[in-house]
Amino acid sequence: MSLIVAARFTTFPAAEEAAQKLFNAGFVEEDVTLFFVNPRGQHARYPIGGDTHTDAGSKNAPKGAGLGVTLGAVAGAVVGVGIFAAFSAPLIVSLIAAGVGAYVGSLVGAMSRTRDGQAAHSAALHAETRDSGVLVAVHVSPDNQFDAARVLRDAGGVAIERASGRWQQGRWADFDPLKEPQPIEEFAQKHA
Repeated sequence: MSLIVAARFTTFPAAEEAAQKLFNAGFVEEDVTLFFVNPRGQHARYPIGGDTHTDAGSKNAPKGAGLGVTLGAVAGAVVGVGIFAAFSAPLIVSLIAAGVGAYVGSLVGAMSRTRDGQAAHSAALHAETRDSGVLVAVHVSPDNQFDAARVLRDAGGVAIERASGRWQQGRWADFDPLKEPQPIEEFAQKHA
């Protein structure tokens, strides 16, 4: 594992200027990279998009669907029996009404339970602690890590962090945007 120091910038020109200052301070091109970190929840970790396997809002949908099926089937059966009694309709009408009632009830029940999940979904997104922006990452040694952090801070970088990761072919190969950053205590003050 490699030792990495990184800082966030708001624009690519600011990040490129910071990289140039790192080069002027003696860091080599193979040890400096910059890349954009997407906003929270937009990291496309799954083929259909998103960062989580399931939507937090759908957690209680099966319970609502089960309750809706039961209530809908009962309501549909009551309607079907009423139609059967009033119009001397065949018994199949009662069964069809119960089936339609169960189907509609399951949809209504599931959807009513997903409303409650919006707060959970919002909380899951806001639990992510890394803000979006252009990240300048530097492959460092224990001896020069504070030099890199100082250059990044002086160039306007914020959220200066230390990480342990895989540095391959001039870039931070195993960067995880969902992993909580580990700030360097000496540089923990944010500039905004």
